[in-house]
Amino acid sequence: MREVAIVAYAETPIDVKTGRSAYDLAGEAFAALLASTGVPKAEIDGLHVVLPVSEGQNPFFAVYMADALGLSPTWLQLGALGGASAVGGVARAASAVREGRCSVALVIGADAPSTVWRANYGAYQPEFQSPTGIGGPPGMFGLLSSRYRAQYELDEDALATIAITQREHALLNDNACPKLRKPLTREEYHASRAIADPLRMLDSVMFCDGANAVLVTTDEHADRLGLHKRAYVAGYAEITNFQGDEALPDVTQTGFSIVAPRALAEAGMLGPAEVRMFHPYDDFTIAVLMQLEQIGFCAPGEGSRFVLETDLSYRGALPLNTGGGQISAGQPGLASGGVNVVEAVRQLFGEAGPRQVDDPRNAMVTGLGVIPYGRNWSVSNVLVLQGARA
Repeated sequence: MREVAIVAYAETPIDVKTGRSAYDLAGEAFAALLASTGVPKAEIDGLHVVLPVSEGQNPFFAVYMADALGLSPTWLQLGALGGASAVGGVARAASAVREGRCSVALVIGADAPSTVWRANYGAYQPEFQSPTGIGGPPGMFGLLSSRYRAQYELDEDALATIAITQREHALLNDNACPKLRKPLTREEYHASRAIADPLRMLDSVMFCDGANAVLVTTDEHADRLGLHKRAYVAGYAEITNFQGDEALPDVTQTGFSIVAPRALAEAGMLGPAEVRMFHPYDDFTIAVLMQLEQIGFCAPGEGSRFVLETDLSYRGALPLNTGGGQISAGQPGLASGGVNVVEAVRQLFGEAGPRQVDDPRNAMVTGLGVIPYGRNWSVSNVLVLQGARA
């Protein structure tokens, strides 16, 4: 799989209530990508588009986005895996390139939920989710956190550490939402109000507007286009509706326990100890802690201790969401998974400026998506990227 790589990236600044549409934001990210690479637009013949909440349930969104960007793709896909869409889009684009469905694929996500909100979580049991129900993602993750706390030890200082570490990274990220680019102390974290016990306001993302994009192609095409940096798609795995045949699943068990070993093995890595950087989907701090356990960085129930004993800063042993992640850079709706992807690529390219990680040989990026009722999240996926020196 080493012959296919992400060879370029772009993203817009993340902000709130921009008054802009997903199409407008996508156009800005796409224009920046073309300008920074010099790639002629006609070279792009593949397109993966993330379905944004600000456009509701539009089944034709990918087609309309192709039109808005002036592209005529021979391979087109609409990603509807929620927060797992961007990570899954990179893998699907890599497969399309490898199979010859297209030569150069654009994976783009844009959303503006702080400007327009059209999400509908109803599924086939709307009485549990709407109009009141669990109250959206915070309610679901609050239930998940409560169950975890009852089953294992949950140290709130560990959740504070995740939030504070990512905030420190966001302070070094010019694209992070201005409202979040403020220092955060442990005292401020513990003083923040509860929104879905035991989760606090500072455990949660803030809806913002923004867009991000990456180009996926082969070494051969990249060289022809004059693109010489690589983030190779080395390993990928995903699972949807984990434990779906169980009526009463343990919500503290997730699909990451299945997909992480597969993705690492595909990348030729022996285990999580070989991961240099970790860029997990982070809509809530508890999701980060649980992924650390389920992926195997530590045993189930030991996430709090692992976080408190491990240097997760960009200078540390396991740099965590070095751009601030969604919690501290802002969550541009369902384009949010691309925030983590772009930061991982930026680090592998050695272009992260003051937050650059030493020896950025590989990165693990994860996605999680879709909010069910009475289960953990529906989609778990893991992407392993390796730099040219790996």
